[in-house]
Amino acid sequence: MRGENLPQVSVIGLGYIGLPTAAVIARAGMRVHGVDVSQAVVDTINRGDIHIEEVDLDGLVQAVVQRGLLRAGTEVETADVFVIAVPTPFHRDGQHTPDLSYVLAAAESVAKVLKAGDTIILESTSPVGTTEQLRDAIAAVRSDLALPGLTAGTPDIAIAYCPERVLPGRILEELTHNDRSIGGVTPRCARKALTFYKRFVRGTCVTTDARSAEMTKLVENAYRDVNIAFANELSVVADAMDLDVWEVIRLANRHPRVNILSPGPGVGGHCIAVDPWFIVHGAPQETPLIRTARGVNDNKIHHVIARASALVETNPQARVACLGLAFKANIDDFRESPARLVAATLARRFGERIAIVEPFAAELPPEFEGTGATQIDIDTALEDCGVLIVLVDHDLFKSVPLAERAGKVVYDTRGAWADQPGVGALSCEVLSREVGEAVPEAGRWAQTRTTSRTASGT
Repeated sequence: MRGENLPQVSVIGLGYIGLPTAAVIARAGMRVHGVDVSQAVVDTINRGDIHIEEVDLDGLVQAVVQRGLLRAGTEVETADVFVIAVPTPFHRDGQHTPDLSYVLAAAESVAKVLKAGDTIILESTSPVGTTEQLRDAIAAVRSDLALPGLTAGTPDIAIAYCPERVLPGRILEELTHNDRSIGGVTPRCARKALTFYKRFVRGTCVTTDARSAEMTKLVENAYRDVNIAFANELSVVADAMDLDVWEVIRLANRHPRVNILSPGPGVGGHCIAVDPWFIVHGAPQETPLIRTARGVNDNKIHHVIARASALVETNPQARVACLGLAFKANIDDFRESPARLVAATLARRFGERIAIVEPFAAELPPEFEGTGATQIDIDTALEDCGVLIVLVDHDLFKSVPLAERAGKVVYDTRGAWADQPGVGALSCEVLSREVGEAVPEAGRWAQTRTTSRTASGT
């Protein structure tokens, strides 16, 4: 198709989803204007650089910027298609109430430059009904435009909802190859959004209504949260019974109709830890299972903090290395990370005894300031620290062989070392350099030449 027939696109929000989405759209030949409130982010992108860590994103952004297909700014400009990818956090009310202020602010900014024939697509994970609220916000600003569902006849503007389904570390591939659910405020809106996505999505694009598409994204992550909660609760039970949860899961999963997930120190990220609450908020009386699963996964964090604290206290002379801060392996995303909360809590309690190993962070997050905790690399941790607490199963950590952990007290919350030979079934490992060598007693969590595996993985 000739370049002049391609739509001009504006992507509002250039974070973990917005920037990769803008780059993929630009790669398809469309000219993209990205919008972000941060001047630093805008300047970084316009140089052809990136401000987030994602596989192959740096090369793609550099290429599309050099070709003049992607540029960034702080103000919304005229376009044919507007893709909104801004945060949808909670209000600070302790009730997990969705905060739609970013979505509605983006809608008002877009409304100022809208013209007849434009398409607006919300990609931010949102409570059911948000796309209609976005439409109503635009209607309040632009009474001169006929909007879908509010006026009879053919509307001037198409409005749809299409959530992303991506895995950090594979975002570029999954933005292109994953199936998409495209929900229109009207069927005509869905068809117009479908035409746009088919320009760069190779997966199957299925059209539906906006409310069903909104619920679909929430259901996907709530389903995962419930399944993780079972694994996390199982790990707590295994702790109480002095069982090796990894061995139990491995054997149970040999059943042809059983597929238990890996437990972890909690659940992190801006999706699984957040989205189920949007369902609970919309139907509080009808969601006891989803609410309970969220409680199980949140409480697992406190369980890990308690066990890790007891281990540190039992080894008062040892320096302690917390391995990882990200919410999952091999990424630099620390949002809603249980590892980050565990490490920060230990740093506040034990101060300079705590060292942090996080290969995807140039510096420690703000909550570590004043605690005395320091950032070190994995080699220094193996040399200087007597206690290792594995909070994230980065490949770098998984590559550490059994011999390099000899003599260490290890609390592996991710099962990163669960497949190493010569380990037993308790919750922490103390590996002696010589069989029978005396090691510090750590209650029921330590035993000579045995290893435990507890809570791990999300």
